[in-house]
Amino acid sequence: MTQAAFYQDPVLCGKLLEKLRISLLDLGKSIRFMEVCGTHTVSIFQSGLRSLLPAQMIHLSGPGCPVCVTHDSEVNAFLEASQQPGVIIATFGDLLRVPGPDRRSLKTAQADGASVKIVYSPLDALELARAYPDKIVVFLSVGFETTAPVIAGVVKSAKQAGLDNFCIMPCNKLIPPALRLLLDNDDNFSSNIDAFILPGHVSVILGTKPFMFIPEQYHCPAIITGFEPADILLALCLIVDQLKSDRPALVNAYPRVVSNHGSSKALDFMHKVFQVADSRWRGFGIIPNSGLRLRPEYSEFDAFERLGIELREIEAIPGCECGDILSGRKRPPECPLFGRICTPENPVGPCMVSTEGSCAAWKSYQE
Repeated sequence: MTQAAFYQDPVLCGKLLEKLRISLLDLGKSIRFMEVCGTHTVSIFQSGLRSLLPAQMIHLSGPGCPVCVTHDSEVNAFLEASQQPGVIIATFGDLLRVPGPDRRSLKTAQADGASVKIVYSPLDALELARAYPDKIVVFLSVGFETTAPVIAGVVKSAKQAGLDNFCIMPCNKLIPPALRLLLDNDDNFSSNIDAFILPGHVSVILGTKPFMFIPEQYHCPAIITGFEPADILLALCLIVDQLKSDRPALVNAYPRVVSNHGSSKALDFMHKVFQVADSRWRGFGIIPNSGLRLRPEYSEFDAFERLGIELREIEAIPGCECGDILSGRKRPPECPLFGRICTPENPVGPCMVSTEGSCAAWKSYQE
Protein backbone atom coordinates (compact mmCIF):
# COMPACT_ATOMS: atom_id res chain seq x y z
CA MET A 1 0.00 0.00 0.00
CA THR A 2 1.37 3.41 -0.95
CA GLN A 3 1.63 6.17 1.62
CA ALA A 4 -1.22 8.10 -0.02
CA ALA A 5 -3.42 5.00 -0.09
CA PHE A 6 -2.71 4.35 3.60
CA TYR A 7 -3.98 7.80 4.62
CA GLN A 8 -7.05 7.34 2.42
CA ASP A 9 -7.81 3.80 3.61
CA PRO A 10 -11.57 3.49 4.32
CA VAL A 11 -11.03 0.97 7.13
CA LEU A 12 -8.56 3.26 8.92
CA CYS A 13 -10.83 6.27 8.40
CA GLY A 14 -13.80 4.31 9.70
CA LYS A 15 -11.93 3.44 12.91
CA LEU A 16 -10.91 7.07 13.41
CA LEU A 17 -14.48 8.24 12.84
CA GLU A 18 -15.74 5.77 15.45
CA LYS A 19 -13.08 6.91 17.93
CA LEU A 20 -14.11 10.49 17.26
CA ARG A 21 -17.78 9.69 17.82
CA ILE A 22 -17.13 7.91 21.13
CA SER A 23 -14.77 10.64 22.37
CA LEU A 24 -17.34 13.33 21.59
CA LEU A 25 -19.98 11.42 23.55
CA ASP A 26 -17.59 11.32 26.51
CA LEU A 27 -16.88 15.05 26.13
CA GLY A 28 -20.59 15.82 26.12
CA LYS A 29 -20.58 19.01 24.10
CA SER A 30 -20.16 20.37 20.59
CA ILE A 31 -16.82 21.63 19.25
CA ARG A 32 -16.27 24.41 16.76
CA PHE A 33 -13.00 23.76 14.94
CA MET A 34 -11.51 25.98 12.27
CA GLU A 35 -9.09 25.06 9.51
CA VAL A 36 -7.05 27.87 8.02
CA CYS A 37 -5.83 26.39 4.76
CA GLY A 38 -7.59 26.32 1.42
CA THR A 39 -6.27 22.84 0.71
CA HIS A 40 -7.82 21.59 3.95
CA THR A 41 -11.10 23.26 2.97
CA VAL A 42 -11.22 21.42 -0.34
CA SER A 43 -10.01 18.12 1.17
CA ILE A 44 -12.69 18.09 3.87
CA PHE A 45 -15.46 18.66 1.34
CA GLN A 46 -14.06 16.65 -1.58
CA SER A 47 -13.41 13.52 0.49
CA GLY A 48 -16.92 13.62 1.93
CA LEU A 49 -15.58 14.03 5.46
CA ARG A 50 -17.80 16.97 6.24
CA SER A 51 -20.95 14.92 5.70
CA LEU A 52 -19.54 12.07 7.82
CA LEU A 53 -18.49 14.10 10.86
CA PRO A 54 -20.63 13.77 14.00
CA ALA A 55 -23.12 16.60 14.40
CA GLN A 56 -21.22 17.82 17.49
CA MET A 57 -18.17 18.56 15.31
CA ILE A 58 -18.86 21.97 13.76
CA HIS A 59 -16.54 22.88 10.90
CA LEU A 60 -15.54 26.48 10.12
CA SER A 61 -13.31 27.54 7.23
CA GLY A 62 -11.08 30.42 8.24
CA PRO A 63 -8.82 32.86 6.40
CA GLY A 64 -6.75 30.20 4.64
CA CYS A 65 -7.55 30.95 1.01
CA PRO A 66 -5.00 33.50 -0.28
CA VAL A 67 -7.24 34.83 -3.04
CA CYS A 68 -10.22 35.10 -0.68
CA VAL A 69 -8.42 37.22 1.93
CA THR A 70 -7.11 39.65 -0.69
CA HIS A 71 -8.74 42.95 0.28
CA ASP A 72 -11.10 44.97 -1.91
CA SER A 73 -8.59 47.83 -1.93
CA GLU A 74 -5.91 45.47 -3.27
CA VAL A 75 -8.19 44.15 -6.01
CA ASN A 76 -8.92 47.75 -6.96
CA ALA A 77 -5.17 48.47 -7.12
CA PHE A 78 -4.72 45.49 -9.46
CA LEU A 79 -7.39 46.93 -11.74
CA GLU A 80 -5.78 50.38 -11.65
CA ALA A 81 -2.44 48.87 -12.63
CA SER A 82 -4.02 47.01 -15.54
CA GLN A 83 -5.27 50.30 -16.99
CA GLN A 84 -1.86 51.94 -17.16
CA PRO A 85 -0.26 52.10 -20.63
CA GLY A 86 2.60 49.73 -21.34
CA VAL A 87 1.77 47.43 -18.39
CA ILE A 88 1.41 43.66 -18.54
CA ILE A 89 -0.29 42.10 -15.51
CA ALA A 90 1.02 38.64 -14.61
CA THR A 91 -1.29 36.79 -12.24
CA PHE A 92 -2.30 33.39 -10.92
CA GLY A 93 -5.54 32.21 -12.52
CA ASP A 94 -7.85 32.47 -9.51
CA LEU A 95 -7.27 36.23 -9.21
CA LEU A 96 -8.55 36.77 -12.75
CA ARG A 97 -12.22 36.49 -11.73
CA VAL A 98 -12.20 38.15 -8.30
CA PRO A 99 -14.76 40.97 -8.44
CA GLY A 100 -13.70 44.50 -7.56
CA PRO A 101 -15.63 47.79 -7.64
CA ASP A 102 -18.82 47.58 -9.72
CA ARG A 103 -18.08 43.84 -9.99
CA ARG A 104 -15.32 44.51 -12.50
CA SER A 105 -12.49 42.00 -12.50
CA LEU A 106 -9.18 41.47 -14.24
CA LYS A 107 -11.08 39.22 -16.64
CA THR A 108 -13.38 42.06 -17.67
CA ALA A 109 -10.36 44.40 -17.85
CA GLN A 110 -8.71 41.87 -20.15
CA ALA A 111 -11.83 41.77 -22.33
CA ASP A 112 -11.68 45.57 -22.53
CA GLY A 113 -8.12 45.46 -23.87
CA ALA A 114 -5.86 45.31 -20.80
CA SER A 115 -2.84 43.03 -21.09
CA VAL A 116 -3.44 40.37 -18.42
CA LYS A 117 -1.59 37.07 -18.60
CA ILE A 118 -2.01 33.98 -16.42
CA VAL A 119 1.19 32.53 -14.99
CA TYR A 120 1.73 29.34 -13.03
CA SER A 121 4.82 30.53 -11.16
CA PRO A 122 6.47 33.87 -10.34
CA LEU A 123 9.31 32.64 -12.55
CA ASP A 124 6.94 32.82 -15.52
CA ALA A 125 6.43 36.53 -14.79
CA LEU A 126 10.19 37.03 -14.88
CA GLU A 127 10.31 35.37 -18.29
CA LEU A 128 7.57 37.70 -19.49
CA ALA A 129 9.73 40.66 -18.50
CA ARG A 130 12.59 39.24 -20.54
CA ALA A 131 10.29 38.60 -23.51
CA TYR A 132 8.74 42.09 -23.46
CA PRO A 133 11.58 44.51 -22.63
CA ASP A 134 9.49 47.50 -23.79
CA LYS A 135 6.69 46.73 -21.30
CA ILE A 136 6.44 46.87 -17.51
CA VAL A 137 5.52 43.42 -16.20
CA VAL A 138 3.66 43.56 -12.87
CA PHE A 139 3.33 40.32 -10.92
CA LEU A 140 0.42 40.31 -8.46
CA SER A 141 2.11 38.98 -5.34
CA VAL A 142 -0.52 37.32 -3.15
CA GLY A 143 -0.39 34.28 -0.88
CA PHE A 144 1.03 33.28 2.47
CA GLU A 145 4.40 32.14 3.81
CA THR A 146 4.45 29.29 1.28
CA THR A 147 4.76 31.52 -1.79
CA ALA A 148 6.68 34.47 -0.33
CA PRO A 149 10.16 32.82 -0.41
CA VAL A 150 9.77 31.94 -4.11
CA ILE A 151 8.63 35.49 -4.91
CA ALA A 152 11.59 36.84 -2.92
CA GLY A 153 13.89 34.69 -5.06
CA VAL A 154 12.36 36.06 -8.25
CA VAL A 155 12.79 39.66 -7.08
CA LYS A 156 16.40 38.96 -6.16
CA SER A 157 16.99 37.36 -9.58
CA ALA A 158 15.48 40.40 -11.31
CA LYS A 159 17.85 42.68 -9.40
CA GLN A 160 20.87 40.54 -10.24
CA ALA A 161 19.86 40.44 -13.91
CA GLY A 162 19.18 44.19 -14.04
CA LEU A 163 15.60 43.67 -15.26
CA ASP A 164 14.23 47.16 -14.72
CA ASN A 165 10.88 46.37 -16.39
CA PHE A 166 9.81 43.84 -13.74
CA CYS A 167 8.00 44.65 -10.49
CA ILE A 168 5.50 43.16 -8.06
CA MET A 169 2.47 44.39 -6.15
CA PRO A 170 3.36 43.02 -2.69
CA CYS A 171 0.17 41.83 -0.98
CA ASN A 172 1.45 38.68 0.75
CA LYS A 173 0.05 37.90 4.18
CA LEU A 174 1.22 36.08 7.31
CA ILE A 175 -1.05 33.53 8.99
CA PRO A 176 -0.16 33.73 12.73
CA PRO A 177 -1.30 37.37 13.29
CA ALA A 178 -4.71 36.58 11.78
CA LEU A 179 -5.12 33.62 14.15
CA ARG A 180 -4.22 35.81 17.09
CA LEU A 181 -6.90 38.30 16.07
CA LEU A 182 -9.48 35.52 15.81
CA LEU A 183 -8.56 34.26 19.27
CA ASP A 184 -8.74 37.69 20.84
CA ASN A 185 -12.45 37.04 20.41
CA ASP A 186 -13.66 40.61 20.92
CA ASP A 187 -17.02 41.99 19.82
CA ASN A 188 -16.00 41.92 16.16
CA PHE A 189 -14.67 38.35 16.06
CA SER A 190 -16.84 36.36 18.44
CA SER A 191 -16.55 33.02 16.65
CA ASN A 192 -15.98 31.02 19.84
CA ILE A 193 -13.41 28.81 18.14
CA ASP A 194 -12.58 25.76 20.26
CA ALA A 195 -9.61 24.47 18.24
CA PHE A 196 -7.55 24.96 15.10
CA ILE A 197 -6.35 22.65 12.38
CA LEU A 198 -3.25 24.51 11.26
CA PRO A 199 -2.08 24.78 7.65
CA GLY A 200 0.33 22.06 6.58
CA HIS A 201 1.95 23.97 3.73
CA VAL A 202 2.57 27.12 5.77
CA SER A 203 3.95 24.99 8.59
CA VAL A 204 6.55 23.48 6.25
CA ILE A 205 8.05 26.97 6.07
CA LEU A 206 7.34 28.23 9.61
CA GLY A 207 7.69 25.06 11.66
CA THR A 208 5.84 24.85 14.97
CA LYS A 209 7.21 27.70 17.09
CA PRO A 210 5.19 30.58 15.54
CA PHE A 211 1.98 28.78 16.54
CA MET A 212 2.90 28.02 20.17
CA PHE A 213 1.00 31.10 21.36
CA ILE A 214 -2.31 29.39 20.53
CA PRO A 215 -2.30 26.83 23.37
CA GLU A 216 0.03 28.80 25.66
CA GLN A 217 -1.79 32.14 25.61
CA TYR A 218 -5.32 31.17 24.55
CA HIS A 219 -5.64 27.63 25.98
CA CYS A 220 -6.77 26.38 22.57
CA PRO A 221 -5.77 23.09 20.91
CA ALA A 222 -3.82 23.48 17.67
CA ILE A 223 -2.93 20.56 15.38
CA ILE A 224 -0.67 20.73 12.34
CA THR A 225 -1.82 18.04 9.96
CA GLY A 226 -1.82 16.84 6.38
CA PHE A 227 -4.56 16.78 3.80
CA GLU A 228 -5.66 13.17 3.46
CA PRO A 229 -8.84 12.00 5.25
CA ALA A 230 -6.94 10.04 7.91
CA ASP A 231 -4.70 13.06 8.59
CA ILE A 232 -7.70 15.27 9.24
CA LEU A 233 -9.57 12.68 11.32
CA LEU A 234 -6.49 12.08 13.47
CA ALA A 235 -6.25 15.83 14.08
CA LEU A 236 -9.90 15.95 15.18
CA CYS A 237 -9.38 13.01 17.53
CA LEU A 238 -6.38 14.75 19.09
CA ILE A 239 -8.45 17.93 19.53
CA VAL A 240 -11.20 16.08 21.40
CA ASP A 241 -8.67 14.23 23.57
CA GLN A 242 -7.04 17.54 24.53
CA LEU A 243 -10.37 19.14 25.40
CA LYS A 244 -11.37 16.10 27.47
CA SER A 245 -8.17 16.30 29.50
CA ASP A 246 -8.22 20.11 29.54
CA ARG A 247 -4.60 20.09 28.33
CA PRO A 248 -4.49 22.07 25.08
CA ALA A 249 -1.26 21.74 23.16
CA LEU A 250 0.33 22.30 19.79
CA VAL A 251 0.87 18.95 18.06
CA ASN A 252 2.77 18.34 14.85
CA ALA A 253 0.71 15.46 13.42
CA TYR A 254 2.34 15.90 10.00
CA PRO A 255 5.97 14.95 10.77
CA ARG A 256 6.44 13.23 7.42
CA VAL A 257 6.48 16.73 5.86
CA VAL A 258 6.69 19.35 8.65
CA SER A 259 9.70 19.69 10.96
CA ASN A 260 9.54 21.60 14.22
CA HIS A 261 12.08 24.17 13.03
CA GLY A 262 10.56 24.70 9.57
CA SER A 263 12.69 25.85 6.65
CA SER A 264 15.28 28.30 7.93
CA LYS A 265 16.66 28.80 4.41
CA ALA A 266 13.28 29.78 2.99
CA LEU A 267 12.57 32.13 5.89
CA ASP A 268 16.01 33.71 5.62
CA PHE A 269 15.52 34.25 1.91
CA MET A 270 12.07 35.76 2.48
CA HIS A 271 13.25 38.19 5.15
CA LYS A 272 16.24 39.34 3.13
CA VAL A 273 13.90 40.68 0.44
CA PHE A 274 10.74 41.45 2.44
CA GLN A 275 10.08 43.12 5.77
CA VAL A 276 7.03 42.68 7.98
CA ALA A 277 4.32 45.33 7.61
CA ASP A 278 0.67 45.94 8.41
CA SER A 279 -1.72 44.43 5.88
CA ARG A 280 -5.38 44.62 4.88
CA TRP A 281 -7.42 41.41 5.05
CA ARG A 282 -10.90 40.86 3.71
CA GLY A 283 -13.22 40.48 6.68
CA PHE A 284 -10.63 41.72 9.19
CA GLY A 285 -9.44 45.12 8.01
CA ILE A 286 -5.88 46.10 8.83
CA ILE A 287 -4.03 43.54 10.95
CA PRO A 288 -0.74 44.85 12.39
CA ASN A 289 2.43 43.04 11.26
CA SER A 290 0.49 40.57 9.15
CA GLY A 291 1.93 41.31 5.72
CA LEU A 292 5.14 41.76 3.77
CA ARG A 293 6.55 44.70 1.85
CA LEU A 294 9.80 45.02 -0.05
CA ARG A 295 12.87 46.19 1.82
CA PRO A 296 14.27 49.60 0.78
CA GLU A 297 17.09 47.99 -1.19
CA TYR A 298 14.46 46.34 -3.42
CA SER A 299 12.04 49.27 -3.60
CA GLU A 300 12.55 49.70 -7.36
CA PHE A 301 10.55 46.49 -7.79
CA ASP A 302 7.52 47.82 -5.88
CA ALA A 303 4.72 48.38 -8.42
CA PHE A 304 2.81 50.60 -6.00
CA GLU A 305 5.71 53.06 -6.06
CA ARG A 306 6.61 52.47 -9.69
CA LEU A 307 3.08 53.15 -10.95
CA GLY A 308 2.04 55.69 -8.31
CA ILE A 309 -0.83 53.55 -6.98
CA GLU A 310 -2.08 53.75 -3.40
CA LEU A 311 -4.38 51.44 -1.49
CA ARG A 312 -7.57 53.33 -0.72
CA GLU A 313 -10.83 52.50 0.95
CA ILE A 314 -13.27 50.83 -1.41
CA GLU A 315 -16.93 50.16 -0.79
CA ALA A 316 -17.50 46.45 -0.21
CA ILE A 317 -19.57 44.46 -2.69
CA PRO A 318 -23.20 44.88 -1.54
CA GLY A 319 -24.64 41.73 0.00
CA CYS A 320 -21.39 39.72 -0.15
CA GLU A 321 -20.66 38.01 3.18
CA CYS A 322 -17.19 36.67 2.33
CA GLY A 323 -15.69 38.69 5.17
CA ASP A 324 -17.95 37.08 7.77
CA ILE A 325 -17.32 33.63 6.30
CA LEU A 326 -13.53 34.05 6.40
CA SER A 327 -13.66 35.11 10.06
CA GLY A 328 -15.90 32.20 11.06
CA ARG A 329 -18.87 34.37 11.95
CA LYS A 330 -20.99 32.77 9.22
CA ARG A 331 -20.98 29.70 7.04
CA PRO A 332 -21.57 29.92 3.27
CA PRO A 333 -25.32 29.04 3.19
CA GLU A 334 -25.96 31.89 5.64
CA CYS A 335 -25.00 34.42 2.96
CA PRO A 336 -28.20 35.61 1.23
CA LEU A 337 -26.44 35.55 -2.15
CA PHE A 338 -25.09 32.00 -1.85
CA GLY A 339 -26.30 29.70 -4.62
CA ARG A 340 -28.81 32.27 -5.82
CA ILE A 341 -27.04 35.30 -7.21
CA CYS A 342 -23.55 34.05 -6.33
CA THR A 343 -22.49 30.80 -8.01
CA PRO A 344 -19.16 29.41 -9.31
CA GLU A 345 -20.28 30.38 -12.82
CA ASN A 346 -21.26 33.91 -11.75
CA PRO A 347 -19.34 34.71 -8.53
CA VAL A 348 -20.11 37.83 -6.54
CA GLY A 349 -17.37 37.33 -3.95
CA PRO A 350 -13.91 35.70 -3.94
CA CYS A 351 -14.95 32.79 -1.71
CA MET A 352 -16.98 31.55 -4.67
CA VAL A 353 -14.20 32.29 -7.18
CA SER A 354 -11.21 30.41 -5.85
CA THR A 355 -11.04 26.64 -6.00
CA GLU A 356 -9.88 26.88 -2.36
CA GLY A 357 -12.76 29.15 -1.32
CA SER A 358 -15.21 27.77 1.23
CA CYS A 359 -18.26 28.92 -0.76
CA ALA A 360 -17.00 27.22 -3.94
CA ALA A 361 -16.21 24.03 -1.99
CA TRP A 362 -19.59 24.03 -0.27
CA LYS A 363 -21.43 24.62 -3.55
CA SER A 364 -19.42 21.99 -5.45
CA TYR A 365 -19.41 19.17 -2.89
CA GLN A 366 -21.92 19.77 -0.11
CA GLU A 367 -25.08 20.39 -2.10
